[in-house]
Amino acid sequence: MSTHTTGSFTFADWQEAVLSEAEGGPKLARATVANHFTGGIEAAGTACAYSIVYTTGDPESAGSFTGHELVTGALDGRKGSFVLAEHGTFDERGTVHCVFEVVPGSGTGELAGLRGTGGFTAVHGEPSVAYAFDYELD
Repeated sequence: MSTHTTGSFTFADWQEAVLSEAEGGPKLARATVANHFTGGIEAAGTACAYSIVYTTGDPESAGSFTGHELVTGALDGRKGSFVLAEHGTFDERGTVHCVFEVVPGSGTGELAGLRGTGGFTAVHGEPSVAYAFDYELD
């Protein structure tokens, strides 16, 4: 039986570097990010790495990203860590849509055997992002 939990997160740090770009075309970048989660997921500082594609090379353009986020803290009071595999898109208006899934076998401590999926929609400039997460524990 699946458990549904919600909360929010804020960006604590965002470091981005361009990897390559085509003149007048797409740009590849990578970003390392730290987030603070509250609510069902309580984590004071995650470690996240993204690969980003800006479709026109402009940081204000549309694009997509993939990444992994190591979450260490608690999930509905159970302590441990787990990794989220994330995939999303963003548009010129600054709206980000992301879905994520727990990497199988990544749960530790009281979160060993964790499985789950979730997602969020973020709007550029808003200080906090709401998330939803549905999960099961062995």
